[in-house]
Amino acid sequence: MPSAQFEDSTSGDTNIFGGNAKARTRCTQPMVNSGSLNRFEHQDLTPVIGTEFKGVQVNDLLNGDEQFIKDLAVTISERGVVFFRDQVVTPQQMQTLCERITAAAGSPESSGLHVHPLTEAGSELGDQISVISSEKQKKGGGLTHQLSDVSRFASAGWHADITFEPVPSDYAMLKIHTLPATGGDTLWASGYEIYDRLSPSMQKFLEGLTATHDAKFFLEEAARLGNPLREDIRGSPLNQGPGLQAVHPVIRTNPVTGWKSVFVNKGFTKRINGVTKDESDLLLNYLINLVTQNHDAQVRFKWNKNDLAIWDNRSNWHCATYDYEAARAGDRVCSLGEAPFLSLTSKSRKEALGL
Repeated sequence: MPSAQFEDSTSGDTNIFGGNAKARTRCTQPMVNSGSLNRFEHQDLTPVIGTEFKGVQVNDLLNGDEQFIKDLAVTISERGVVFFRDQVVTPQQMQTLCERITAAAGSPESSGLHVHPLTEAGSELGDQISVISSEKQKKGGGLTHQLSDVSRFASAGWHADITFEPVPSDYAMLKIHTLPATGGDTLWASGYEIYDRLSPSMQKFLEGLTATHDAKFFLEEAARLGNPLREDIRGSPLNQGPGLQAVHPVIRTNPVTGWKSVFVNKGFTKRINGVTKDESDLLLNYLINLVTQNHDAQVRFKWNKNDLAIWDNRSNWHCATYDYEAARAGDRVCSLGEAPFLSLTSKSRKEALGL
């Protein structure tokens, strides 16, 4: 298995970051929020994660000063997820916004928008738009179907997007346009906060480990649905072929904030490397329990028609709630960031904020 993506500390230059050179972040030091978005009404939904903006159309940010986009990227990365109510934005405009956010945050030039392995070529909305649909789920497609075969716990759905790729997602956005009268909420949890809840000894131990992320079940899904797997480039030259497996550090640094986050998830992480299978199972269960059993590290969002959420997959997990029967659907766009790495000079969120 490939080694962990750690900072190259031999040069003594804290701006030299590890990871595959083709997918190395251009953000070599944490970004600073200028406060340009403070003019808009907003509210932090919990102390740890989640901020909601009111009376703002994201298209106005697209048409405004570039500083808006930079500060939006920083706000998303610091707060984990941000919400915009009642958005008049098309899937194509969402693509443009996602491209602008990831570029402002210093994504590698080789990284673009992700193409999901199960996306049908030539789909009406384009390869980079994933349609999130409860009707599709009923037919048995994707991660939720795979998890439903092994668990009846709603918390089994906690995941970060596409961590099975060598170059996974940095930012993702979802606009829900069809929803039931009630139900269908989505929860997000902070990877920064989970890291902060580890003891210093456990933090240090996990910082020396990698984990294998795997989505080979998509091969079975593609065959069962009769759709060929997308083996061509899926947004990065490093993301192609039928492997659908990657090795990432258990603790990674978000370059935008410079904060450390736990980076394993229920949906895709199969094994912590360098320890026995029993030890791996114990560690993964413990880390995932920290996510699912700490509601004060989570935010729960009740969707209204045309609401938009944007989150940072590098330091977050999310989980949909399937407590409804009526149709629920939306459009999702994922950008690709850097190959995950750990900078040994990065800090925890609480340490950085002096909490």
